[in-house]
Amino acid sequence: MTSSASHDILADLAAVIESRKPAHGGDASASYVARLLHQGPNAFLKKIGEEATEVVMAAKDADAGGDTSKIVAEVADLWFHTLVALAHYGLSPAHVLAELQRRAGTSGIEEKALRKALSREENEP
Repeated sequence: MTSSASHDILADLAAVIESRKPAHGGDASASYVARLLHQGPNAFLKKIGEEATEVVMAAKDADAGGDTSKIVAEVADLWFHTLVALAHYGLSPAHVLAELQRRAGTSGIEEKALRKALSREENEP
């Protein structure tokens, strides 16, 4: 799968999620996404936490000789619920992809140190 195909799938899914927002007529009685968005951040943030835990458990099972396809399924669930959160906050997959692009070629250690330094500067009186 090419990166543009991946981006298209994320963009297409984000568009469906956006269409399910209550402001766009999403029906909470007929749509899981509309229900999550109607219930507010606590509902979809709880799901993100649950799905993240399930990713960890699937990976631990795979380390013990389990099926790695469970990791893929759980990450798909995690990404889906994360897309719901992005939509709620007026963001899209393109925002995340742009951030990943910005970080490309930067050492993770260097990037983390830079974020810490910037955070310290913001918190100084």
